[in-house]
Amino acid sequence: QNNQPKMVMEYWTGWFDNWGGPHYVFDADEMVNTVASILKLGASINLYMFHGGTNFGFMNGALHSDEYKADVTSYDYDAVLTEAGDYTSKFFKLRQLFSTIIGQPLPLPPMIESKASYGAILLHQYISLWDVLPTLLKPIKSEFPINMENLQLNGSRGQQYGYVLYEAVIFGGGQLRSLGHVRDRAQVFVNTMYIGELDYTTVELSLPEGQGFRQLRLLVENRGRVNYGLALNEQRKGLIGDVFLNKTPLRNFKIYSLEMNPSFMESLRHTTGWSSVPDYFVGPAFFRGRLWIEHQPQDTFLKLQASLIFHSPPGWEKGVVFVNGRNLGRYWKIGPQETLYLPAPWLWKGSNEIVIFEEHTAGRIIQSVDIPYLGRTQYVD
Repeated sequence: QNNQPKMVMEYWTGWFDNWGGPHYVFDADEMVNTVASILKLGASINLYMFHGGTNFGFMNGALHSDEYKADVTSYDYDAVLTEAGDYTSKFFKLRQLFSTIIGQPLPLPPMIESKASYGAILLHQYISLWDVLPTLLKPIKSEFPINMENLQLNGSRGQQYGYVLYEAVIFGGGQLRSLGHVRDRAQVFVNTMYIGELDYTTVELSLPEGQGFRQLRLLVENRGRVNYGLALNEQRKGLIGDVFLNKTPLRNFKIYSLEMNPSFMESLRHTTGWSSVPDYFVGPAFFRGRLWIEHQPQDTFLKLQASLIFHSPPGWEKGVVFVNGRNLGRYWKIGPQETLYLPAPWLWKGSNEIVIFEEHTAGRIIQSVDIPYLGRTQYVD
């Protein structure tokens, strides 16, 4: 456009990560050289991202072109400033470039807030999801499956995030077929026995034969909605259609909303039924412990890892972490992300409650560390 200002509206300084992939990074020198070239042409530029961020709670997005890929909790993005606000080599190289352009030094940047390593946190109590259901959650009864957005909840606004548990009575076993109606991932149980998972690629499971009537349970996770692209109008979550056992569609559901909002977490805190964590336990279940902070809280990072005790279970496979009732975000052992950013304002001086919803196998401890680890890196062009 003649005689119009030129601007690069979104220059990517890095890229976001998906579960199961690498942690993407973008070469700092290449980025700064590109910025210099754009400015030399007399154009303005917007850096996306300048400051990395965090997809707290269930707020991560997703991609869905050839396959569905959910974003991780961290939105560090390999940005100019990290998700915790720390400086990077990109920051200092950009400062040097801008100083050269204006012909004078830039003011000194602010001091970075130090990070804390509070050590090991023992998760000493647990309560099974199956024990939570009758005391904290009232099911919605429906002949047909209902996707989470259309559940009669929250003043008829439905459920937006989290999990939904669908229960139906079955007689016998056979082939369970989802026909692609699971959004986005379902753990399948017969009574409380774990059978397997259904998702976009796994659409069929074999259910074992058994005597009498049994409960089939599908714990469906909304892993995150697509935030751009052609699938924007196809983001209903939960069960979006019929699921079949052999050739018969499942009917007469009890549907439990597991939005895990603050009121639910407050009720969970005061419910009876919490007990000591056994040597080995398979979820889904809630686990809780305490982080004690002597002085003014500082930013930290939570690392979920296997227990250090010999012959102990591997621990902490997939789930969600809550700190003082707030949803910090998801973790998953497939990576790449291995630490969750926990900002100081979420913490209190004294006792802090840590609750973990673990879908599979639980550990016994988590670590508070002062350095993030976002996974194995891969450079992007």
